[in-house]
Amino acid sequence: MFYSLTGAIVHIDEAMLALECGGVAFACSATANTLRELRTGERATLYTYLSVREDALELFGFGTKAELACFRQLIGVTGVGPKAALAVLSAFSPEQLGYFVAAGDVKSITRAQGVGKKLAERIALELKDKMQPYGGNAGAKLGGTAFEAFAMPDNEALAALLALGYQQSEAMLALKGLDEALSTQEKIRLALKVLSS
Repeated sequence: MFYSLTGAIVHIDEAMLALECGGVAFACSATANTLRELRTGERATLYTYLSVREDALELFGFGTKAELACFRQLIGVTGVGPKAALAVLSAFSPEQLGYFVAAGDVKSITRAQGVGKKLAERIALELKDKMQPYGGNAGAKLGGTAFEAFAMPDNEALAALLALGYQQSEAMLALKGLDEALSTQEKIRLALKVLSS
């Protein structure tokens, strides 16, 4: 029903914000990632999803199209409602979730508040072939796997991080974007710095 809302932010708390548009303030539940980027008094555009139930209308707002697209994918998973999807996207960026799903990294998905092993397994299983990388503000692409658009990291560096006990998805995220000209040892050192932060 609403694609986006643009206006002044009149209120922010830990789970929602109010965006004033044309004299009406819309209360939007939002992810922690979106809320961190916004400040009271600023103008903002939120991409929205309206949840309609018998007893309530609830508006969800997202700072990027990628986050909204990922939210829509998550609520399509059996047993994942809007609140659980919001919790997942508060814990991870769409790009991180895409990596976890593609790698079948259920353990990492369970780090989201209120997401147990069974629900994480369902998310990984049902979204496995539906998610492609989410590129920040560039939006989301659906279909294919989450690794398609990224060059594979140095195999030796990846193997070293796996041997140290890191999950494949975590290791790949840490290695992503490192200069290919770096030595394997330097890549491992920089990746470990990312993983420890």
